[in-house]
Amino acid sequence: MLIQIILLAAIIAVTYLLGHSTQSSRHMAFRRMFLLAFAAIATAAVIFPELLTDVASWFGVGRGADLLLYLLVIAFIGSLAMQSRRATELNRRITLLNRRLAILEAEAHPGHLGEVTYDTTPEIMETTML
Repeated sequence: MLIQIILLAAIIAVTYLLGHSTQSSRHMAFRRMFLLAFAAIATAAVIFPELLTDVASWFGVGRGADLLLYLLVIAFIGSLAMQSRRATELNRRITLLNRRLAILEAEAHPGHLGEVTYDTTPEIMETTML
């Protein structure tokens, strides 16, 4: 019984933390739908563990724990794919920002081609770090 309370608290915490983000409204709608489905299924699996075994046998898997493992592997691979996509997008944005910064520095100091200088005054750093 104690493990059920701990697991339910973890499900609620994950649902709350993942449900609040600053991304686009369409993306957030899909994310919240999947999050609610996760919370409902996870809660049912914690309260009624035999239900997971019944669902596993319907899919041809021997035990509920095995089905859970398979689903977690799929979720992990999906998470890796999403992180890879995010990293690629961030690298692309960093490249574009570096190019823009190089052009701005070249325009600001036209006679200093080939020299790399950085203005580290706080005002400049705040505007370039955004």
